[in-house]
Amino acid sequence: MICSPSLPPNSSTRCSADHAPMSIISFSHVAKKYPGDVTALSDVSMEVAEGELVYLAGPSGAGKSTMLKLIAGIERPSAGVLLVSGQDMRKLSRATLPYLRRKLGLILQQHQLLRDRSVLQNVMLPLLVSGSSVKEAEQRARVALERVGLGDKVTLLPQALSGGEQQRVSIARAIVHRPRIILADEPTANLDRASGKLVIDMLQAFNAAGATCIISTHDERLLQNADRVVLLDRGRVSVMRDADSEVGA
Repeated sequence: MICSPSLPPNSSTRCSADHAPMSIISFSHVAKKYPGDVTALSDVSMEVAEGELVYLAGPSGAGKSTMLKLIAGIERPSAGVLLVSGQDMRKLSRATLPYLRRKLGLILQQHQLLRDRSVLQNVMLPLLVSGSSVKEAEQRARVALERVGLGDKVTLLPQALSGGEQQRVSIARAIVHRPRIILADEPTANLDRASGKLVIDMLQAFNAAGATCIISTHDERLLQNADRVVLLDRGRVSVMRDADSEVGA
């Protein structure tokens, strides 16, 4: 387990000499195979502490997206044990999965915004699906859009926005239900340098406020100031590095 130095000083999850944060995500010898005997992950063991900021690095096909899909319950492990907020993801029922996902915010490369609905309606959708009233959903969606700097874009359709603005809408949608865990899959892949930096700054700010963030990237520039980097190579963890050490897996 790695202690995160990025949390605010009054955070209850910050490490001290006699106290370490609890793991919120735990991989124990996890493997994922797809039909045709295609191995996406092999014997992955690692833990993510609550409030930690972790970057998953490695080339395309290394297994970064698969790890995020397993955490989100989009895919199930083929072997091993994966615990997310104490839930065994191999044994999680379809009825329980929606409750777990309310603790997650998922940000994808492809924004998957509904083109026939306004920015505000896109961000409201997760709350409406989970049973919030229209009034509450609208209030919280407006707050989320203000947090990502798009409070003046609420009535526009997604296609009227730039790529960076669309990604910020997807971030607002991911954080509107105040998740404990934010998963971002190559969130800067299709953005220019300035827009990409803005997106990463936002994710780091949410982490500083207490959210556990796991961000996959192949952009080495983003890793220079990372608290922790997990390097994947052909489905295996090859290196785990924090600010003070580098450990081969």
